[in-house]
Amino acid sequence: MKKLNLLIAVLVSLLVSGCSFLGEVNDSLEYANKATEHINTLSNFAETAPQMIQEAAANGEAKVELENQINTLIEKMENFNAIDPPTIAEDIHQQLVEKNEIIIKEMNQVMGDGEILLDQIESTEIFTTINEITALLNQLKELGL
Repeated sequence: MKKLNLLIAVLVSLLVSGCSFLGEVNDSLEYANKATEHINTLSNFAETAPQMIQEAAANGEAKVELENQINTLIEKMENFNAIDPPTIAEDIHQQLVEKNEIIIKEMNQVMGDGEILLDQIESTEIFTTINEITALLNQLKELGL
């Protein structure tokens, strides 16, 4: 009888630890998807921003659209920074948070009183930092996430 109880206890603990492992795998995959989406959003912005900046210089509506996009991007970065990453991705998440903070700071500087200062945006570190973030996507893939 003691052997049966011991066997049941071992099986239950294996089952519980297996569920925990599956939960960690699911969390890791979910985080990888969110991080990839976040990086792609920043990358898309970096690709389209130069054209949008040129249009904004000549067109008031384009300027408002660019300002709205920057404000939305700041909000998305702040939301991403608040994610609690799985253990395997903590280092990469910290790097992404640090880069996001640099971009947020730069974007807030070029958004003087809620309006974009077009003459200042191209002299910021925004686009360089986004390129650095894009390189982190490869690290995510290397983790197998």
